[in-house]
Amino acid sequence: MSALYPKIEPYDHGLLDTGDGNLIYWETCGNPNGRPALMLHGGPGSGCSTDARRQFDPEAYRIVLFDQRNCGRSLPSAADPTTDLSLNTTWHLVADIEKLRLSLDIDSWLLFGNSWGSTLALAYAETHRERAAAIVLSGVTTTRRSEIDWLCRGMAPLFPEEWHRFRQGIPSSMKGLDEDMAGAYHRLLNDPDPQTRLKAARDWHDWEAASILLADPDGLPRRWADPFYVLTRARIITHYFLNGAWLEDGVLLRNAAQLAGIPGILLQGRFDIEAPLVTAWELVRAWPESELRILPYAAHSAANPDMSAAIVAATDRFRNFPQK
Repeated sequence: MSALYPKIEPYDHGLLDTGDGNLIYWETCGNPNGRPALMLHGGPGSGCSTDARRQFDPEAYRIVLFDQRNCGRSLPSAADPTTDLSLNTTWHLVADIEKLRLSLDIDSWLLFGNSWGSTLALAYAETHRERAAAIVLSGVTTTRRSEIDWLCRGMAPLFPEEWHRFRQGIPSSMKGLDEDMAGAYHRLLNDPDPQTRLKAARDWHDWEAASILLADPDGLPRRWADPFYVLTRARIITHYFLNGAWLEDGVLLRNAAQLAGIPGILLQGRFDIEAPLVTAWELVRAWPESELRILPYAAHSAANPDMSAAIVAATDRFRNFPQK
């Protein structure tokens, strides 16, 4: 039996005009008068899923979800090679969150971020700490260079066959770039030839699939079969990784003291290969009001039954927490 709340539909949705040519899809679910909660999806570039609505008590929360720039239902899409991603950075996303908060007349909210979403939640909370009433993070990342390097190369000894195929995806004419996998794939994903772009997107996701299948033995997300989806997601991920997510290396951990007074729950699978436990452990030591719950049999997927149950239990704990 699923630990998630029953399926629900939004009671409101729209497109937020950022003023720079981007339209951000947003939706609200649950109780219009409930405690505001913001869900920050992973990727970057994965977009929101319908199950993300189900991680909060719909009677207690006013649940806000949005597709980050150039993915999901936001426009323009990164799948279109003519879409300029220069205005898609971590700090543009932080500004989008504030613009969305103001447009929805919300004073402060519970932040929940999964995977890349945890990096974004930390960047937002450290910049606008008065707006973060509480924070729940799962599959904790801070997108340091070491974390990017681990995803793009460090995992190779664990998946030698998949690593070989990943490297083979780089044509011989680019072999000098195979020391920088994010850079090489970023170049392929922006190639003029549509078949080159699609193959690169699929090869990138095949590499990620190695660890994802350990995280979720039931299989890969259904969205990964959609060419439009994998093009969008891979192009945005490599754009972020190539640029270190526009974060001074390690800054989110160094600035974690700015989260003082904000309660947090960190949820981490013991077998999370994509986001090893060390990052969550370092963060909980730097953020006194946070607590770390290690799930002994979970990995990186939020769809894992143990992780799903832990996310719901964590958001439930803040249902009646005093608002700022």
